[in-house]
Amino acid sequence: MSLTRLPSIYFSDEHEAFRKSVRSFVEREIRPNADAWEAAGEVPRALYRTAGEAGFLGLRYGEQWGGSGQDFLATCVLCEELAQGDSVGTAVALLAQSEFALSALADEANDELKRAWLAPAIRGELIGAIGVSEPAAGSDVASIATRARRDGGDYVISGQKTYITNGPRADFVTLAVRTGEPGPRGISLVVFPTDVKGFQVGRRLDKLGARASDTGELFFDDCRVPASNLIGEEGRGMQYILSHFGGERLVIAAFAVGIMQRLIDIGLDYAHERSAFGSKLLEFQTWRHRFADMATRLEATRGLTYQAARLLSDAHPGADLAVSMAKLDAAASVQAVAAEVMQLHGGFGQIEGSPIPRYYRDVAGFSIGAGTSEIMREIISRALVKTKELR
Repeated sequence: MSLTRLPSIYFSDEHEAFRKSVRSFVEREIRPNADAWEAAGEVPRALYRTAGEAGFLGLRYGEQWGGSGQDFLATCVLCEELAQGDSVGTAVALLAQSEFALSALADEANDELKRAWLAPAIRGELIGAIGVSEPAAGSDVASIATRARRDGGDYVISGQKTYITNGPRADFVTLAVRTGEPGPRGISLVVFPTDVKGFQVGRRLDKLGARASDTGELFFDDCRVPASNLIGEEGRGMQYILSHFGGERLVIAAFAVGIMQRLIDIGLDYAHERSAFGSKLLEFQTWRHRFADMATRLEATRGLTYQAARLLSDAHPGADLAVSMAKLDAAASVQAVAAEVMQLHGGFGQIEGSPIPRYYRDVAGFSIGAGTSEIMREIISRALVKTKELR
């Protein structure tokens, strides 16, 4: 039995054809390997090349760089389907490249940098990471301390980053550095090649969930990179980071939609087959009603997420507010659904080898990554206060 996905006014026939393509990729390339990749703590480098050949690593970017110039709704399709491969870590590893590491390059970098880094990353020939978080600067991006000192035609970079997805084996990092005064105006973005002298990968971090995505600490000790690796303008890095948070948050919301779909489908199949006290679980009103609640929550989250995707695609002034609402709702909803489906499965739902405990762990971080739920509430509440003041 499969939950029927309600039709959406947001998607075209092209979006739905793309969905079938991604679904086939997941069934062929990801789900059969999910257990092995979760155990290994990383996906093979070859998967990036395969995803690049399928056109999944440059959806929204210009065709001249190998992208396909699609919208954020296509990103939603990609995220939903990848997240149903029973390895959220695999989906995270691919989107950390395509949406997190490459978006500033695609929007702000000059053509020389795009030729050198963006185009081969879209093809999957290079692995990229975004380097923002530090031990003392997570949600408070303006507090980053990793410094880039100008020395002739180079930047000399020293500092540390942590919680960097794809970091342990990235070929380059879209790196946030301090080039000026304390605060947001002193931050810049540079392309940092990881074969530079003085760069070192620290610990691979042993995470609760998304275990197939390798995440680690990065150390920079007087690393020298050309000043021409600057992305956009010096001192505008904070602006670039904030302007691309919307895409990162949308990714998590869309992951949540896909995971909720997968969990409800798994739950319906189980409840249709499993008997207790002489009746199928789906014959008990309590579980039918709980499925009704889960399905309704899924569709509500879908609506918020697709609305946010449309506004982001249109560069609408309300896009940041919409995507903050979508992520806030999605994180809470997917965690609630994961808990319900685990409860439905009883003891079996806690046994490794089933995707249920893996998804339960994976979604725990959705209220943290790309801006905590507390940050989302602050963004939303500030918008409400501002609206009130303007009346």
